[in-house]
Amino acid sequence: MAKMKLFELAIARSGDKGDGSNVGIRANTPQIYDFLVKELTAERVKDHFSRICLGDVERYEIPNLQSLNFILHDSLGGGGTETLKTDAQGKVHGLGLLHMEMDVPSHLTDPARK
Repeated sequence: MAKMKLFELAIARSGDKGDGSNVGIRANTPQIYDFLVKELTAERVKDHFSRICLGDVERYEIPNLQSLNFILHDSLGGGGTETLKTDAQGKVHGLGLLHMEMDVPSHLTDPARK
């Protein structure tokens, strides 16, 4: 196992949906996608964003795109024109999630073992 940040395994895109934000994560390989399906749970994402996400976190799997989409409810302080938050649209939430550290099996991190 190796401790890695999610940005070494995937890319992200995020935005707003009213008072919630959505974060899409796309794995770099099918093997990494399978790992993320098991390990990158809604609960872990909720814990990672515990200071800003006051509501539930929902996760949707998109296997044909090797992607996961997370909806962070009540994470934008009212959203758009109602919030006092600097990032009223959740644009940096994707980058924030990419900084999550994970324990990753060595067969996913060592190119010689793939």
